[in-house]
Amino acid sequence: MAARSMWAVRRWVQRLLASSTASESRGWLHPFSTATQRTAGEDCSSEDPPDEPGPSLAEQALRLKAVKLEKEVQDLTLRYQRAVADCENIRRRTQRCVEDAKIFGIQSFCKDLVEVADILEKTTKCISEETEPEDQKLTLEKVFRGLSLLEAKLKSVFAKHGLEKMAPIGDKYDPHEHELICHVPAGIGVQPGTVALVRHDGYKLHGRTIRLAQVEVAVESQRRL
Repeated sequence: MAARSMWAVRRWVQRLLASSTASESRGWLHPFSTATQRTAGEDCSSEDPPDEPGPSLAEQALRLKAVKLEKEVQDLTLRYQRAVADCENIRRRTQRCVEDAKIFGIQSFCKDLVEVADILEKTTKCISEETEPEDQKLTLEKVFRGLSLLEAKLKSVFAKHGLEKMAPIGDKYDPHEHELICHVPAGIGVQPGTVALVRHDGYKLHGRTIRLAQVEVAVESQRRL
């Protein structure tokens, strides 16, 4: 009896396997087969796509840093433009000051020379007036006083503005300060190679030679240039 039952079960399993094989050969899928489950999963995935992941923390940090750098660039650009404008304004003001200095640099000197011109005008007026022959001596005295006053005033103006007359007699000949006119024999107490006579005075402005002095230089021989 038991043997017959085992045989019946075995037979039923064989029939079930045979029917399953026939169904697969005809393209039918078992409702619980792996292929059926895979197809169902693919259908679900096609109908409900997964959500895309959002930006990571690193990407957010880079975006914030980019925004910060852009603001810094804008700030630096604005500062640069202001600096360029300030430099241009300073350049224009400096150029204007230089031009004014060229025009009005001698204003003080000219103002002092006006006083000299006043003295010279008064002296000339005194000479041009008609005087009696007996008054000529008095006229000459006035002219002399006027010229003396004029010379003193000129020296004062020159000293005030740093203009000085050179006194090279006895100094060693210097081509940067003296213009050689001729050689003269060295006299007693005169060293050869030194200035013996001044033909035309030279001048310095604040220590810089602006006109050479025309001089004669002493030599041992009697030869002249």
